[in-house]
Amino acid sequence: MDSDFDSPFGYDAYRRTCPSHTVLEMLASKWVYLAVCALRKGRQRNGELARKLEGITPKMLTQTVRVLERDGLVRREVYPVIPPRVEYELTELGQNLAGLLTQIRSWAEEHAPDIKDARARAAAANDGEWTA
Repeated sequence: MDSDFDSPFGYDAYRRTCPSHTVLEMLASKWVYLAVCALRKGRQRNGELARKLEGITPKMLTQTVRVLERDGLVRREVYPVIPPRVEYELTELGQNLAGLLTQIRSWAEEHAPDIKDARARAAAANDGEWTA
């Protein structure tokens, strides 16, 4: 199977067994995406991050930052105080990714009305067969 281009990194995401699939799966998470973008502005405490990510449950926030920490995108610092204080910040690798994700987020915000209109036209043409 040939890719659209030759990767200088020796990986080919189009191949079924390519290790890059696990990276793409992680990036496909809405919460991973939004957490990385939110942390781009700098170090944040757990509560700040939870407030920024409206709708995220405490369990999902914990899972998300653990994945980001595991993958080397986020650094977690725990302060030995009562009650415990935890802060998160992007690593250099995370900052690199955040730049790309911020561009995609901006594109999505700019073109959301266009996508919404296209979905409405498609639904009307298909008698409501497609839903948003």
